Amino acid sequence: MLNISKNNLDNQEELNEFNSMQNVSNRVRFLTFNKLMTAILIIFLIFMFLPWTQNVRGSGAVTTLDPSQRPQGIQSAIPGRVEKWYVREGDTIRKGDTIVFISEVKSEYFDTLLLDRTKKQINSKAFSQKSYEQKAQSLFQNIEGLKIERRLKLKQAQNKLIQANLKVVSDSIDLEAAKTQISIAKKQFDRTDTLESEGLKSRVDREDKELKLQLSQAKLVSQQQKLLESRNEVLNAEIEINRVKTEYNNKIAKAESDRASALSSKYTTEADVAKLENMYSNYEFRQGIRYITAPQDGYINRAIQAGIGETFKEGAEIVSIMPLQIDLAVETFVRPIDLPLLHEGEKVRIIFDGWPAIFFSGWPNMSFGTYGGEVVAVERNISPNGRYRVLIKPDLEDQKWPDVIRAGSGAKTFALLKDVAIWYEIWRQINGFPPDYYLPEGGKGDSKKDKK
Repeated sequence: MLNISKNNLDNQEELNEFNSMQNVSNRVRFLTFNKLMTAILIIFLIFMFLPWTQNVRGSGAVTTLDPSQRPQGIQSAIPGRVEKWYVREGDTIRKGDTIVFISEVKSEYFDTLLLDRTKKQINSKAFSQKSYEQKAQSLFQNIEGLKIERRLKLKQAQNKLIQANLKVVSDSIDLEAAKTQISIAKKQFDRTDTLESEGLKSRVDREDKELKLQLSQAKLVSQQQKLLESRNEVLNAEIEINRVKTEYNNKIAKAESDRASALSSKYTTEADVAKLENMYSNYEFRQGIRYITAPQDGYINRAIQAGIGETFKEGAEIVSIMPLQIDLAVETFVRPIDLPLLHEGEKVRIIFDGWPAIFFSGWPNMSFGTYGGEVVAVERNISPNGRYRVLIKPDLEDQKWPDVIRAGSGAKTFALLKDVAIWYEIWRQINGFPPDYYLPEGGKGDSKKDKK
């Protein structure tokens, strides 16, 4: 042996003199230890084959089934300033109770007689609308009268035209008669003149026939003049008809234009009245919402806008309330790998934060302080925390949930799945495999053991 150490091995003491070495050298102790280890190994092997209930764990908080029963903030629909509080934090309120009174901060609503003055504007515009309506009605009656008068005037002018045409016919006949008469007078004059030259007629007879001839010629000229006058009367009658049509068409067109203007003014005024009535309703409603009331029975959680005289913007939260009557539920979040194992109607065990519980996830029958739940809904979209949200309601067939829990309290959930051996569960956990997949009977409802 190399002499490396400075210690002298020749002077080393005997090790068997120590108690520890004597105990180690004792063979009986070795046998006892081997028996103990063998027993532990046997117990461990037996333990590995014990049944273990697989489960899907999740963590979340207490909430409510109905969204209207969750804590809500009451906002102001208008900007304003806090004038008076009617409640305190922690008070119980009923639906319709006044919570706070606010005042206006916009200058256009400062007028204390805003509603009365707006009402006067509405009445004035309504009277103006009625006046335009009456004017339009009067013009309509005027138009109808003008149409009747036009029809009568046209009938009168047409009668004159008929009379003129008949007079033309009469004068034409008289003219033809005058022509015939002058022809006869000429023949009589010629015959008398011949007889007078032969001495058969006297000069007086000749002059008498000559006079008749001249009178006939004068009458012919007169009849021609009358015929021209009659024809001129026909033209005048036709002109009168056109004049009557033009005159009354212009009058009716002007009346219809005035009526259209009156109706346009009426409709414009009617639109103004509707706009003012809308403004009046808005003003009236705005005055009503200056008193912020409770939308439902509940408790005052917190006053967001504190103090008197504090101003806030439109839509600002004024106070937070918690509904009085709520249906509790638990929202829990599970890993995406466990999502296919959860179904509506699945039975779940729940541990509430602050509530004493002893829970063995593999042996739920040995647990204490847990409460039953039933899966109501499984969210179809992943949450921002990378997990899926599951909503759980109380199991009516199990123990009633504690009355002291409140919305927002933490909760841990365990969805009970299949019974397997412990060695299988350890192997599954080491390899990161999901729990065995199976569906409850009927695809929905209570979870069951593996189908045979």
